[in-house]
Amino acid sequence: MKSTVKFFVAALVISAMAFFSTASAQQGKGKGGGMTIEAIEQAVGTLKADQKSKIEAILAKSREDMQAIPKEERKEKGPAVSQKTRKDILALLTPEQAKAFEEKMPQGGRGGSGGGKKKNQ
Repeated sequence: MKSTVKFFVAALVISAMAFFSTASAQQGKGKGGGMTIEAIEQAVGTLKADQKSKIEAILAKSREDMQAIPKEERKEKGPAVSQKTRKDILALLTPEQAKAFEEKMPQGGRGGSGGGKKKNQ
């Protein structure tokens, strides 16, 4: 009887671990470049509820659009999707938020092409 209980407890623990690792992997899906609602809020400050819901919809559409591009074409076509996503998000932000977004989330991610702007100053 005790061995049966131990078996079910072990099976339950293993199932829970598998569930949470799968859920966490799915949450991270399509978040390349740090473009998440959390990263945006960290960069620009607290978003209003309507901004947040609209940005979440933009990010979801962006992920769908990116997944629709065949992998071998993503390097070529992906930047256009990313640029549209940024443009759509910037349109929803206040001027102060937009400035913070541009500074803290440069285009190309991780300081990519955003660093070039500072050289021209």
